[in-house]
Amino acid sequence: MSARPIVLTCGEPAGIAPEITAKAWGALHSDAAACFCFLGDAHDIAARAEVAGIQIPITVIASPSEAPEVFGHSLPVLHMPLREPSRAAKINTTNSNVVIDVISAAANMCLRGEACAMVTNPIQKDALYAVGFKHQGHTDFLASLVRAQGLAAQDVMMLVAADLRAVPITVHIPLKDVPGALSSEMIVAQGRVTTAALRDKFGIAKPRIAVTGLNPHAGENGAMGHEEQAVIAPAIAALRKLGINAFGPLSADTAFHPDARATYDVILCMYHDQALIPVKTLDFHGGVNVTLGLPFIRTSPDHGTALGLAGSGTARPDSLIAAITLAAHMAAR
Repeated sequence: MSARPIVLTCGEPAGIAPEITAKAWGALHSDAAACFCFLGDAHDIAARAEVAGIQIPITVIASPSEAPEVFGHSLPVLHMPLREPSRAAKINTTNSNVVIDVISAAANMCLRGEACAMVTNPIQKDALYAVGFKHQGHTDFLASLVRAQGLAAQDVMMLVAADLRAVPITVHIPLKDVPGALSSEMIVAQGRVTTAALRDKFGIAKPRIAVTGLNPHAGENGAMGHEEQAVIAPAIAALRKLGINAFGPLSADTAFHPDARATYDVILCMYHDQALIPVKTLDFHGGVNVTLGLPFIRTSPDHGTALGLAGSGTARPDSLIAAITLAAHMAAR
């Protein structure tokens, strides 16, 4: 078995992360390819799993290299203690800096080659903002950690569900700000990163890149907006000059049905919901968030902390299991 496991971060300890982590280990512990170690508080995950009615054996390890020998019979845990025990659905910002430190530690393990990938449990952003966190979320925070070490990072978010891969060009900004934020350069940059990732990490030799319009019916030749003509079409032309098989702009309302999905390997969308609504409709429980453009693999379940389910034992681990499995497949390449 490989000595380079996936490292799974604790995420928001008050959310469903402890119980879906326990369930993911239960589902995957016989699959050597999906070997992961949990980076977080060993005592806390055991206690929270028990509250949710889940019994899980735990072994504290000193380094990721020990995980493969442990994974088949117990959850390997790299112990990073919380400042206070977590309580289901009760956000405690005393632990927020530990959550941030865990993400940093996992990224550094990947950069040092100690882990083959990182999978991140969901975070509660307002709990992190309360202690001075300055980033929109995992994606740009990880890119900042990479750049701080003098390495290149062009962070691109890609959502994966069943046969759909979708990239939102703009992400967590108000809808009213999207037209002003879009640029041809932004679309080209993310298109290049996405194309390289599909070749290198997904084994697609000649990726087909669809691109949506911004406005209804892709603007109808300027009748309902000019962004398609002024920004999006020039970006598609620039991508094609680079040898990338890009096409569009497509009307978003007809771009996601099965016949349309068969024509592309990924679709670049102009704003957050244009990408995430079809992904979550297609596979709400199994969608995966992948960060492209980093010097290591990072995936995450495509859902939040689900505080309303925390402690109930009913939270589904499907998306976390899919994120771990996808990270393992990407690492195998």
